[in-house]
Amino acid sequence: MARVLVFDVNETLLDLSALDPHFARIFGDTEVRRQWFGLVLRNALALTIIGDYHDFVTVGAASLGMVAEQRGVTVSAADGAAVAATMAALPPHPDVVPSLQRLGDAGLRIVALTNSPQDAAETQLTNAGIAGCFDEIMSVAPTGRFKPAAAVYQMAAERLDVTTAELRMVAAHDWDIAGAMRAGCAGAYVTRPGMVVNPLFPEPDIIGSDLTAVTDQILERER
Repeated sequence: MARVLVFDVNETLLDLSALDPHFARIFGDTEVRRQWFGLVLRNALALTIIGDYHDFVTVGAASLGMVAEQRGVTVSAADGAAVAATMAALPPHPDVVPSLQRLGDAGLRIVALTNSPQDAAETQLTNAGIAGCFDEIMSVAPTGRFKPAAAVYQMAAERLDVTTAELRMVAAHDWDIAGAMRAGCAGAYVTRPGMVVNPLFPEPDIIGSDLTAVTDQILERER
């Protein structure tokens, strides 16, 4: 029986480079966007480790303020609102729509699992024009944990009425894949630019430089 495909959203499906004009305006350097999102992920992970939780939107706003303080920059309310509005309307990477269509046409069950709150996730995927590609859109929020906590993948399996062994996590983050695999899922790692295989983590059986290559391999294994 084919596994259910569970997709991460930010960076895996949606292109955060749409935020670059805001970071160029605020900080004078588009690379700060990468620093900011890295800090968002670090803060989310740290909150999970210490047993605390704030929703991902709140973590994002707090992290933007931290980066601004580090760089001696003032982020106005309008700037923060502009970043938040663009996060809600990120475009999909060019390979996303055709890949999701191929997987759907093959009869595979496709869901989204994101650190974002439920309403934010639904808004993002709707604005990106791909919400209809998913059988279900899920947020980590009910667990009070962020990925890669095992509870998140276990929640997804329970919601879908399958075991974790019947899930394949598709993500552009090595820690997401590692967490899913530790919870019993299979993995499919999309090594988008800047992403590399981590030698400290278990290696998934599917690795590709873009979602097209990953989809090719999924269709070979899951039909």
